[in-house]
Amino acid sequence: MSLSPSLRPQVAQIRDAQDLDVLIVGGGINGIATLRDLSLQGVKAALVERGDFVSGASSASSHMVHGGVRYLENGEFRLVKEAVTERNALLKTAPHYVRPLPTTIPIFKTFSGILSAPFRLLVTHGRGKPNERGALLIKIGLVIYDTFSRDGGSVPRHRFVGKKKSLADFPKMNEGLAYTATYYDASMHDPERLALDVLSDGLEDGSAMAANYVTAIGADENGVLLRDEVTGTEFTVAAKVVLNTSGPWTDLTNAALGTPTRYMGGTKGSHIVLDNPELLAATRGREIFFEHSDGRIVLIYPLKGRVLVGTTDIDADPSKKVTCTDDEIQYFFDLVRHVFPTIEVNRSQIVYTFSGIRPLPRHDDTAPGFVSRDYRIVDGTLGKTPTLSLVGGKWTTFRALAEHLSTRALEKLGRTHRVSTQGLAIGGGKGYPMTPEARRAWVAERSGRHSASLVLSLLDRYGTRAEAVLADLPAQPTELEHAHGHFREELAYLARTEQVVHLIDLLLRRTDIAFVGGLSEATLQEAAEAIAEPLGWDDARVNEEIAHATQILRDDHRIDLAEGGRLAS
Repeated sequence: MSLSPSLRPQVAQIRDAQDLDVLIVGGGINGIATLRDLSLQGVKAALVERGDFVSGASSASSHMVHGGVRYLENGEFRLVKEAVTERNALLKTAPHYVRPLPTTIPIFKTFSGILSAPFRLLVTHGRGKPNERGALLIKIGLVIYDTFSRDGGSVPRHRFVGKKKSLADFPKMNEGLAYTATYYDASMHDPERLALDVLSDGLEDGSAMAANYVTAIGADENGVLLRDEVTGTEFTVAAKVVLNTSGPWTDLTNAALGTPTRYMGGTKGSHIVLDNPELLAATRGREIFFEHSDGRIVLIYPLKGRVLVGTTDIDADPSKKVTCTDDEIQYFFDLVRHVFPTIEVNRSQIVYTFSGIRPLPRHDDTAPGFVSRDYRIVDGTLGKTPTLSLVGGKWTTFRALAEHLSTRALEKLGRTHRVSTQGLAIGGGKGYPMTPEARRAWVAERSGRHSASLVLSLLDRYGTRAEAVLADLPAQPTELEHAHGHFREELAYLARTEQVVHLIDLLLRRTDIAFVGGLSEATLQEAAEAIAEPLGWDDARVNEEIAHATQILRDDHRIDLAEGGRLAS
């Protein structure tokens, strides 16, 4: 792909920075949140990400903000308490992207109580199989979870019902069930956009800097050697402290910097997205969450008019690309048929797949499902420069984790942590209208130049940041013919303001165009043409970007444009 002739402004800013306090390597949610936290402390910090922001492990989440009821099996009570606290907080600080999610567990006598594994600790302290499984243990576990969840009624408490009521609620569900238990966690319907909001907040006051497509390729006595992957330019940046937040690639980053480590032992998690209206209706708007007979936790999750099914938990090598395999797809189909046996699921319904590697600690002989989901921060040095490597970390706890990591970095600088992000609204969550009446008023106040339907659509997509998008749109924006609900001028705005480098950045992370499916060559052509002018692309570059995006969609996400945006063979 052709390269831009000059260094990008964000990269030049980092290259030319003087007296940099902290360099963060890794632009997933934890690195981005740490940048925001350090910025609030008045620290001069820079973040670099070798790909696009939130394009690694953070892009492969199950779209949930959850306390981790399953972590009780490992006795990780500290993590569950922290995760539930952060979940409750995100419902208030990011209400535009995080909302309560009713979650139902089907319980089958033939399986001695599906979801028994999360409560093994109650019987055997997490080692081996429990002596007794069943509804009683699940009930006890959910009572414990409710205890952690107390926070002024952020989410309702669980409820437990028998077979007759369960089948009345879910008439398509397997008639062999004995009970269902319903509790509440939270959905995160646009994780990448939430991360971009956190990043935008971190860059707001100008003391922090961030650039995507910049790789840390080495280190010497002058600092960390970086390469701009767009222009090929290499340069060195010196900082007083270096933070490695590379997720599953933490060891690979440390090796590139000349300080090899063996901290990580990630596992692969895959998901599929189905366009299946019958299955969507059968979920009744709830996530279906259960443990299969092989011990894996599985979810069937209605989202954006589609159904997300996941996830696997398989040891993986972070140096190699991961994709959703045919075996995993068949596994998911078997699970859906177990819960909803009369609903047909097949490959033609798959509109998107994605896989990622969880940033778990090295676990040797421990089975993937029993590996700790908690995180730790490890000290190191790069010459005379102190370093901190993050091992582990999950989406739900990003704020608390960032505060811990920021505090540790400040200690290296001889400074104290002064400003907490606790309770701080994120991006479009600031001033977000929380009631139907407030939503109507917010939309009405901004509907003079634009239609109320457009204002409401963008409010749902961007929260209150919709106001800035609307200000950039003409009175009658041009709706894309092949990406319904999106507008040419809207995509141009995103390209100008959110460091879009490639077309695929727009399709996968700035919008949900790829996630909901139905992609075609015409979709990519329209989207590429919409962002060509603000990014300075000529016709040749547009064609290159379409080819590049087409290849990534097929190779990494198994989506074939020639098949109408369905699963590639």
